[in-house]
Amino acid sequence: MAKDKALSFNSKVIHSGQSPDPVTGSVMQPIYATSTYAQSAPGEHQGYEYSRSENPTRMAFERNLAALENGTMGLAFASGLAAIDAVLQNLPAESHVVAMDDLYGGTFRLFNRIKTKHASMSFDHIDMSDLKNIEQAINENTRLIWIETPSNPLLKTVDLTAIAELARSRGILTVCDNTFATPYNQRPIDMGIDVVMHSTTKYINGHSDIIGGALVIGDNRELADELKFLQFAIGAIASPFDSFLALRGIKTLAVRMQRHNENAQAVADYLEQHDQVEQVFYPGFSGMVSCYIKGGFEKTSAFMQRLELFTLAESLGGVESLVNHPAIMTHASLPESQRHKLGIFDNLVRFSVGIEDADDLVADLKQALESD
Repeated sequence: MAKDKALSFNSKVIHSGQSPDPVTGSVMQPIYATSTYAQSAPGEHQGYEYSRSENPTRMAFERNLAALENGTMGLAFASGLAAIDAVLQNLPAESHVVAMDDLYGGTFRLFNRIKTKHASMSFDHIDMSDLKNIEQAINENTRLIWIETPSNPLLKTVDLTAIAELARSRGILTVCDNTFATPYNQRPIDMGIDVVMHSTTKYINGHSDIIGGALVIGDNRELADELKFLQFAIGAIASPFDSFLALRGIKTLAVRMQRHNENAQAVADYLEQHDQVEQVFYPGFSGMVSCYIKGGFEKTSAFMQRLELFTLAESLGGVESLVNHPAIMTHASLPESQRHKLGIFDNLVRFSVGIEDADDLVADLKQALESD
């Protein structure tokens, strides 16, 4: 790992946390499809006892992602929500959490329909663009500040360094969902954030063929050990096969994100000038673009159905371009009043811009916007 720190990002995605298989010399990390490991005597083994706690394939992926985020430990889970749940499980009952107002719908559901009921936790969802809003929301039971930047689906960004400094001065844990940005565009741990979360289903894997999640912890060894214990004790681990696929996918993360960034900028620029589009949301990086279509739900739905290269589907971050209707699809679990308060109206469309040719994507948008 010492060698990894000297590498550039483009080299880290391919080499960090990995070495040829010591048994066969295999360049690619093998899929260790085993649940248990032989011991030479009781308690004497080669570092592996049971695959819920240690698996070579999963651990190679965890080491690689930790290196990309400049963290000290990575933990791979069966889903992004399983990773989020591990963070919440580490908090005392009745903890208070200050969270972004604009969040992935599954995160909002876990917070407000599960943890409020079964762990007596409380959540305040606020606009974090103004640090004063965070200061005012903190109370004596606040144990966590949950950040998502860029946010889903309105792509809000916040000052991670300022939030980290505020939280650290109050002894409050910070977690940043870095799914949309990826470590190619943003590394929150370098800005003082304690833990980074990823839905590895998305850009980290990049090929729309697994479900997964991960946590990367900064320099807090005690916190890392606590979260590692929860991963083992609760057991929502990433499988060896999914870990293999994510590790394979991550090797092209740098080249994929370069193209995602370029294509999304081209899409945002085109939508910005079109007279059928009310407003465009794009933070200047990542492959996510959102916009309001003029004419309400009927015209918005018709536009989405006319698209040909953009597939109408949930999720994001794959090599193919997707289009999503947040109010009906990814954010349907939010109460309508909450959606409208945030600006998630029936004419909001979210694009996950893939790595196809940018001219083809723009042409697809043009025909869908201008057909009657």
